[in-house]
Amino acid sequence: MASNSFADLNERADVRSRQTEAIKRMINFNNPLKTVNTEEPAWKVLVYDKYGQDIISPIMSVPELREHGVTLHLQLHGKRDQVTDVPAIYFVLPTAENIARICEDIRSEMYESYYFNFITAVPRQRLEELATAAIDVDTVTTISKVVDQYQSFLSLEDNMFLVRQHDVESLSYYGINRSDAQDTDMEVMRDSIVESLFALFVTLGTVPVIRCPRGNAAEMVAEALDKRIRENLRDTRNSLFTGDTASAQFSFQRPLLILLDRSIDLATPLHHSWTYQALIHDLMELSLNRVTVRGDEATTAGAASQGKTYDLSSTDQFWQKHRGSAFPTVADSVQEALKEYQAAGERVKELKTSTDGADDSGSSLAQNTQKLSSAIGSVPELLEKKKAIDMHTNLASALLDDIKDRKLDMFFDAEEKILSKSSLDRPVLEVIQDPEAGTAADKLRLFLIYYLMTSSMTDTDLDQHVEALTNAGADVSAVTYLKQWKAFTKMAAPASRAVSSVASSSFSLTSMIKGVKDLVVADKEVDDYRYLDPKIVRRVDGAQPPRTLFREAVVFLVGGGNYIEYQNLQDFCKRSNKKITYGVSDLVNAKQFIDQLARLGASSR
Repeated sequence: MASNSFADLNERADVRSRQTEAIKRMINFNNPLKTVNTEEPAWKVLVYDKYGQDIISPIMSVPELREHGVTLHLQLHGKRDQVTDVPAIYFVLPTAENIARICEDIRSEMYESYYFNFITAVPRQRLEELATAAIDVDTVTTISKVVDQYQSFLSLEDNMFLVRQHDVESLSYYGINRSDAQDTDMEVMRDSIVESLFALFVTLGTVPVIRCPRGNAAEMVAEALDKRIRENLRDTRNSLFTGDTASAQFSFQRPLLILLDRSIDLATPLHHSWTYQALIHDLMELSLNRVTVRGDEATTAGAASQGKTYDLSSTDQFWQKHRGSAFPTVADSVQEALKEYQAAGERVKELKTSTDGADDSGSSLAQNTQKLSSAIGSVPELLEKKKAIDMHTNLASALLDDIKDRKLDMFFDAEEKILSKSSLDRPVLEVIQDPEAGTAADKLRLFLIYYLMTSSMTDTDLDQHVEALTNAGADVSAVTYLKQWKAFTKMAAPASRAVSSVASSSFSLTSMIKGVKDLVVADKEVDDYRYLDPKIVRRVDGAQPPRTLFREAVVFLVGGGNYIEYQNLQDFCKRSNKKITYGVSDLVNAKQFIDQLARLGASSR
């Protein structure tokens, strides 16, 4: 059985390009891309499960799949017709259910040949089931390849990844912190994240140095990942990191993996956004880089309008340039892009008019023909630009409506001042009591941040704010949970500096960025973080970690993350000339995170 490794590449690319290359190689029968005949690709059927579809969707469009010879892309458990003259490429998890369905395909002789690509390593028992099915119908020769792909993560951006999109409750902040969570639940969470991080570094072709705070879920993941990588490195014949040799044990080129627990910062997931991508995720339905803008009108059946769906593609130049820009900048840029398009269209029209009235002399005709051909050639590009401009105009208009209706700029400004410990223009209680200021959910978000960032609040003050929130129509279950959480962290403060920093309300996005910065430059402040190096043969707990300046880092949030943190890390990268990849176990917006807090609060009553 084969396995994929990218250690033969000297320069490390970003996460998305590495995974895209892996998927393209898989689609081309796991042959190196340079040997593939690009003029006439071999036609094939792509069969995936839901997880496989989620992995491919953000990095390859349907036209790109067709360019690589994929004529059909089908769900494994959906209805599929027999196509006996075409090979099939499978991309699925090696679950018992999936293997059983694959065995049915083999027995039914669904396709000409089979290329089985498993997202994670397939257990021996499942391989034996496949072999038995093939022997039963004498079709062993039709199974061409079985490959462990190690691709159990979703690349949403060049430097951002997600463990998975569906069935994420066990990986969420709620799943990790619910009171009835069993040891087995925590092990499932740990193993899922470890599998994803292991696959990430196999794809990148490098072994990380691991740092994490002590005493939380992040440490549990760090220890298990360290063990997993060590075991693979010991098996020198089958190691997936063969290119990352032992001689590079203290190489500056190795990345730093910083594992953090969501509990270090509960305020940022609640924060009202102000950058384009984060606003879209906050106010609209954004999933796997596809956003849905719901219509205001209701259908005759009484349900919400289906709205319109847009793909936020990596080839969209406007999106790539402005996704991290403040919303006012985006609105101005949309208008500028529209003016540029209109000016380009006018130039094409003027050129056509001038050529219609030009003389027919040889040289003049040739020049005009050349100009007109160039203008006609630019039309497809102009149409694509117009399509992108229309999309961003619609998105920006929908966002602007929400911002005006809910006074989101006011909430953003107030929360920024709370996080930076600056004076507020209006007391939080007054904003909550103002019927013209936002929705009940907006007011709840503002208060939760205020409560988290206030080191001391009397029970009387708390009750007064809770009463005002209740009168405004907010569900205050999240407040119940945070009250208990603050009491617990205060009680546990002496046990750990990491927890102590949380209890003293010094947690915020700024603190997280500072922590990342200190780890990357090996500052003394974070020496109490665990230091794990899978390449060191004998690990000694408590040993002084070496002072190392890292050029690359992966920051992973156990318990969920958001686009606000991602964008701020990328801004930090630009200022510091570092490369930081952001990963999360669960990608949530403020509404989803409050729902999780509310469930925790309701279950604790």
